[in-house]
Amino acid sequence: MTVLLDELVPPLATDEAIVEADRCLECGGAHAPAPCVVACPAGVDVPGFVTAVAAGDPVEAGRIVFGENLLGGSCARVCPAELLCEGACVLAHEGRRPVAVARLQRFACDEALTAGPPPRRRMPFNWLRVAVIGAGPAGLACAGELAALGYEVTVYDERIEPGGLVRYAIAPYRLEREPLPHEARLLAELGVHLELGIAVDTVEALAEIEADADALVLAIGMGADADVRYPGDELVGVWDSLPFIERLKTGEPPDVGDSVAVVGGGNTAIDVARESLRLGAGRVTLLYRRTREEMPAYPHEVDEAEHEGVEIEWLTVPVRLVGSERVEAVECRRARLGKRDASGRRRPEEIPGSEFLVAADTVVKAVGQQPRSGFLALLPGLELADGLLVADPETGRTARRRTFACGDATNGGATVVEAVRQGKIAARGIHEELKRGWA
Repeated sequence: MTVLLDELVPPLATDEAIVEADRCLECGGAHAPAPCVVACPAGVDVPGFVTAVAAGDPVEAGRIVFGENLLGGSCARVCPAELLCEGACVLAHEGRRPVAVARLQRFACDEALTAGPPPRRRMPFNWLRVAVIGAGPAGLACAGELAALGYEVTVYDERIEPGGLVRYAIAPYRLEREPLPHEARLLAELGVHLELGIAVDTVEALAEIEADADALVLAIGMGADADVRYPGDELVGVWDSLPFIERLKTGEPPDVGDSVAVVGGGNTAIDVARESLRLGAGRVTLLYRRTREEMPAYPHEVDEAEHEGVEIEWLTVPVRLVGSERVEAVECRRARLGKRDASGRRRPEEIPGSEFLVAADTVVKAVGQQPRSGFLALLPGLELADGLLVADPETGRTARRRTFACGDATNGGATVVEAVRQGKIAARGIHEELKRGWA
């Protein structure tokens, strides 16, 4: 059995990092940025930091990364680099292996975080205060950028550790805990105050926070798993994906038995399936109601999951969960694709009489998350679309005065590095707004 916390991509040793960095062609220039930089949502100077690694100066390389991405070490572990910087690498377009940008970024950030001097500096205090609700990647990135500009920033989160989905909802084979504590220390050195273990869940609590702030940032992410129910949900061994992954991340993995069925087709479903193999399941089956072409999970990770032994039942719709006290199987029905729905994908249509059973000692439902509608109801004046916050994509400003938003709460869920990008946008929007005074 593979150890649960074995990383998918191990760190590079110093000599390995230097050799790998030396492969970089140092593309780009003053008039044409390198494709890898253009592909990075956080705008990291990839050739710059890779060149520093090749020159034997990983601390300088880390300083370059953190100059644009205060969560650079975490992003290096969880980014879909194959689709971003590495996918844009000129070497890949020449039919050669792309530079391992993510592994080099991890190497550089880890070195910089443990070297001593902070890789970012803070400007003098400007006597302005900002409150950030949510200590996920968007909130942390926004807070850090504002603190570096001289603001007094306080971040509030109901969890006892920072990181949001990175800490509690990303599979541990990508990132278990490190380097989040080091990155939180970097934010603290910039002047960010973290108020953790505090649930801001009343009108009075929000009013008190707002009264002491010149601007408010909503970086609240998404809420609980989507409320998808089947007959038999009450059986032992039936999980929603977020509590399941949180158990893995906090060192209390459940006994999944010999067979696991995962319902869903996104990246979380793939992570749950692959981690279930690492928990010792002999058979893991992913149940997806459409075909491979419509699957939202990253294609390369679907291929990797199948290579590891995950079985995928395409065009399969769960109907009910079967068992006496503990779940024993999932009754499913075959489907065919019909007309396209609002997402642009063809809608699955169940085929009567096609029922079959998939054995399962554990069932995990990984079908998305709900917006935090309860929290948003505490703040009148916000504009919502399908439960998500509407914010200006250029500034992060919402329809509510002095209130900005960023991250998954505005887009329904995206990558960690996209959350960082939005956090930076909100920080710039606040800075520009406060410089000229509120309209």
